[in-house]
Amino acid sequence: MSTMSVTDARSRFPEVLERSKTEAVFLERHGRPTAVVLSPEQYEKMLEALEDAEDAAAFDDAIAEEGDNIPWAQVKSDLGWE
Repeated sequence: MSTMSVTDARSRFPEVLERSKTEAVFLERHGRPTAVVLSPEQYEKMLEALEDAEDAAAFDDAIAEEGDNIPWAQVKSDLGWE
């Protein structure tokens, strides 16, 4: 991760794009984060990680849910997998 002012980013935009291939580039205005520049590949990795985390949370919620268990054979039959 690197940080640079918006003013510097404007004057060194090709460098910002090159850096974004390997790390997130945080842009600051008046010392506060304003934007983040990421390569499409880095963005996709982040989305995949978020989806994995959401899937894990949904799994944990489903396991913690109380109620009757449905046998696997019945689930497959209900879904038309048999």
